[in-house]
This record gives sequence, structure tokens and C-alpha cells, in this order.
Amino acid sequence: MTRAGDGRGLWAPVLVWAATRTVVLLCVMRVLVLPGPDVTTDVSVIYQGWSEVLRSGTFPAHDVTWQYPPAAALAVLSPGLLPFWSYATAFSVLVLVADAAVLALLLRAGRGPGRRPAGAWVWIAGVALLGPTAYARYDLMVTAVAVAALFAAVRRPRVAGALIGFGALLKVWPVLLLTGAAVRGRRARALWGGAAGTAAGLTLCAVGAAPGALAFLTAQRDRGTEIESLGALVFHLARHYGWNGQVLLHYGSVEFLGPGVPLVSTLALALSGAALGWLLWWRLRAGELTHATLCDAAFAATLLFTTTSRVISPQYLLWLVGLAAVCMTIRASQQGLPAVLVLLATGVTQLEFPAGFAHVVASDPYGIALLAVRNGLLVAASLLACRRLRTAPRDGTTGHPGLVRARRAPVSDAAAPSARTPATPA
Repeated sequence: MTRAGDGRGLWAPVLVWAATRTVVLLCVMRVLVLPGPDVTTDVSVIYQGWSEVLRSGTFPAHDVTWQYPPAAALAVLSPGLLPFWSYATAFSVLVLVADAAVLALLLRAGRGPGRRPAGAWVWIAGVALLGPTAYARYDLMVTAVAVAALFAAVRRPRVAGALIGFGALLKVWPVLLLTGAAVRGRRARALWGGAAGTAAGLTLCAVGAAPGALAFLTAQRDRGTEIESLGALVFHLARHYGWNGQVLLHYGSVEFLGPGVPLVSTLALALSGAALGWLLWWRLRAGELTHATLCDAAFAATLLFTTTSRVISPQYLLWLVGLAAVCMTIRASQQGLPAVLVLLATGVTQLEFPAGFAHVVASDPYGIALLAVRNGLLVAASLLACRRLRTAPRDGTTGHPGLVRARRAPVSDAAAPSARTPATPA
């Protein structure tokens, strides 16, 4: 394909991205008003309040809604980089920039042998399907760091490790990007060393800079079961049969509190533990590790822990959309159908929040149906992603440039001008 042809191929996704993001921004600015609660109050009230506390020289550790690792302070303070706008406007602009950066990474990664442009379309569709919530939380910024880390892992493992460490200090879950990473070899040491060094360094800086940096470690200890989670379906149904618990705003989200909730919350933690056990079992049995494996494993692991969590907030779908988009740039990825299921779940999530949130809070048939469909899609995607990860071909034939083999390539292959450059830390 010619360079001009490549340029023409970029116009369609860029134009569709611009059109969909215009609609999202109009919703965020309340020019277009969706039914349901105003999703922007987290930024204009909670985030802005946190930023004032952070500027005073301490973390908002006494605020039960602050449940984030210390680097989250950077996201909360970032609108200060644009002082000529209001806090909420500046935040939206910065999220837009992060969104555009992810698109640019996906478009670049989708070109060349072993690549495909589908990842950019998954990202364009996923953020649009989630709607204004995508621009009213800092999760899109975290997802941008995770996407950059997975692409950097092909040739710059130390940079990838640093991004993973930074991402983990933003919102913990990016540590799951290491699920499919090798543990032996020079490039593996660079990846793990970069992640551990960056996380440790940032943590020490945060602890030294302000009190309360590690409060997030115990912040969620007394949480109940959030009403959008998988376990919450038990109580949505039980309310129709005399269950006398409550639905309350608790720890920053709407949760079920009452008889049986601690048991269901414990079962959710047990499911997450079982997910961790399965991932360890898979990792011990995994054969050849490639960049496709790294991405597929990160996607499957994040799916598992999101689905089994006591909390499935709408913005969590951004994590899954971003990782699905990365997988879809690699032809060797086995996660095509799970990625489609995640997109469907993301669309249902916007119907559930904000549009149908009153129905969810009321546990009426419509609200229960929305949650059952959304969470059912996530369960199906999780099981299918794990199955495909377990049964993926192990012969190392990926067609993706820059992948490292777990075994040394023959001298003739290594010397040939092929796409199999031993440069992947996966």
C-alpha cells in the first residue's frame, strides 16, 4: 500500500471519532441532556473538592470516597495545567487529549504486517457507547497509559514497565498487564524492573510529599455490594421477596446494605481469588509467550477481576474497551468474540447508567433486565476470553512484527530480513 493510500485510510476513523466525541462533549456540557442523573458531578464536585485538599499539602484520606493510589492525585490536579478554563472544562479537554492519543496509538499500531485497523474502530465505538461517563471520570486517562504500555512492550520493555508501574499507582488495575509477561531474560528483567522501580519510586515520593498517600490500602474495607455488580443481582431479586435491606449511597457509590450482604461480598472476593488462581495455573502451563499473549492475557485478567468485583462502575468498561482495542490490532489475537461482547456490554451500560439508573435503584423488572444482560455479557466474555487464552496456538506463529520467541530462533531465521525480530518482553 502506498503512503497516500495509508493516509486516505486514516480519514474515516478520524472523522467518525471527531463526530462521536463531539456528541459526547455536548452531553458532558449539558447541551444534550440524557435521562438519568448528571454524570458530571463527580468532576465538578468531588474531583474539584479533592484538588483543593491536595493543593493544601495532604491527601483527602478522611474522605471515604477517596479510594485511589497516590498517583491519582496527578489526574485530579491536572486541570490546573489549564487555568484559563474552569476545572470541569479543563478536565474534559484533558480527557479528550488522552482519547485522541489512544486513537493515534491504535491507528499507528494497526498498520503493517500482522496488524489490522480493527482496534481503532473498537476504541471509537466503545467510548461512544459508554457516552458522557467516559469523559466524566479519570479512567480514560489510566486506560491511555495502559494502551501505551502494551504497545511499548514490543520494543521498549523498560518504558513499558515504567508505564505499567505508573498506571498501577494511578488505579491499581494496570498491574494486570503483567499477567502474560515472561519472567526470564534481559528484556523481561527490564519490563519487571521498570514496573517495580517506577511504582516504588512514586510511592516513596508520595509518602514523603504528603500524609495519607497509602490510605487507599484500607479505604474499601467496609464496602457493601454495589448495586451494579454481579452479586447485586441476588438482592435486586430478593427485594421482591421480602428482603429488608437498604439501598444507600455508601463509600461513594450506591450499595446494598443489610442481611446477607457481607456473605455475598465475601463470595465476590472468593471469586476474584479463584480468578487469580486460574491465572496462576494458566501462567504455569503457558507455552510460548508473544506480544499477542501479553495483550490477550491482560485483557482476560482484567475481564475476570472486573466481572467478579464487588463494584462494577460504568467507567470500568473503559478499561476493557481499551485492552480489547489493543488485542484487535494484532491478527494473532484470539480475543475477537470477547471484544465484541465487551462492546455490547458497554452499550447496555449506558442504558443502565445514566439512562436507566432509577430503574436499577428501584430494582424494577426493567432495571434488573438491564443488569442481567450487561453482567451476563461480561460473564460470557470472561469465560470465553479465558478459554481462548488457554487454547491459543503455542507454535509461536503470530505474524506480528517484533515478537520474541520463548526459545531462540534459528540462526538462519534471525539473520533473515523478516518480521521476527527478538524484541518482545512478553
